[in-house]
Formats: sequence, structure tokens, C-alpha cells
Amino acid sequence: MYAHDESGDQWTRLPPDDQVEAASTALRMLADPTRMRMLWLLSGEEYDVASLAAAVAIARPAVSQHLAKLKLAGLVSQRRDGRRILYRARGGHVRRLLAEVMNAADHHLHGIPDHD
Repeated sequence: MYAHDESGDQWTRLPPDDQVEAASTALRMLADPTRMRMLWLLSGEEYDVASLAAAVAIARPAVSQHLAKLKLAGLVSQRRDGRRILYRARGGHVRRLLAEVMNAADHHLHGIPDHD
């Protein structure tokens, strides 16, 4: 079963338990405003810990802890560039998930009608 199943049948069957658990973990990670801000920035470009800490105005150790949680949840990836480790949102699914939740919040805040 895939979210892009166009048959409409996808909503009549429960997804596998492991998929539900992984999705729940990802959503719990996004429930924190700091992690959401970080992931938003990481969706646009790569950051090292120091740059990300400056961008979200929190201490580097806190950024490192948040990044570790996001990485464990499969929401960010990392790569080494010399002595630095660069982080980025992990793929289009993560970026689209974040964009959709932000769009839903915007609709809610501004009374914009729901649409498909």
C-alpha cells in the first residue's frame, strides 16, 4: 500500500504495523517547534551544526540533540565534508510532509477552506 495509490481503496485497509510505528515516530519528531524549524531550513539546503544553531538561535548542543533524534526517525541525512558534518532533510517525502503540515496550519490560522 502506498500513499500515492489513486484507487481510493487505500483508506479502507490499515497499513502494516511497522509502517504506522515509523510514521508515528516521524510525526512525534515534528511535534517539536524547534525541530520543525530546523527541518524546514534543512529542506532548503545543507547546514552544519554551528550554522543551524545560529539560524534557529539555540545552543549547538541542543541542535546536535535535535539532529540526532531527527536522524533516528529517518527525517534527516548527513554527509561528511572534510571535518564538518552537513545535514539535510531526507528526500522529497520529508519536504512534502513538512510543506503539507505548514499549508494545513496556514489554512487553519487564516480560515482558508479545505481542499484536495
